Amino acid sequence: MSEETKNDTDFIAAPSPADAMPAKPPRARVEDAVDTEETPRETMERKRDYLEGFLQKKPENVPAGAPGGDLYEAVVAALKEIYDPEIPVNIYDLGLIYGVEVDDESDVTVTMTLTTPHCPVAETMPGEVELRAASVPGVRDAEVNLVWDPPWGPDKMTDEARLELGML
Repeated sequence: MSEETKNDTDFIAAPSPADAMPAKPPRARVEDAVDTEETPRETMERKRDYLEGFLQKKPENVPAGAPGGDLYEAVVAALKEIYDPEIPVNIYDLGLIYGVEVDDESDVTVTMTLTTPHCPVAETMPGEVELRAASVPGVRDAEVNLVWDPPWGPDKMTDEARLELGML
């Protein structure tokens, strides 16, 4: 076959391997990632807490005796004012209060334990808890149920109590 008879369609050039590969993306540069408008002081300062408003918002339409309700929270606040004489932590954070229940008639039932059955305040502490809970405005009557099962242990304390006692 002579060159004059060759048609352009007879020979199709195969693409080179460089043509088949997509172009490489540009390399990442530090200058591109850092916002240079921010000063080092602004970089190190605490940023706005986006959960702040969410965490501070109180639940709506909570009955007074339900957890989060006004009466329930007032009873818990009153219990947090009672301290074990041997330990400088309130009995609520110490984990001695197992439960607070407020019924529809504003009667409060507190389920609690003591650190040990031979605790020096074993005779007086339940009475003090009952008086303190009954003294909350809106509470009609208060009762304390002293239980020993499950037994109290340091694992029932809040982190704030552990920190106060040097356990963290």
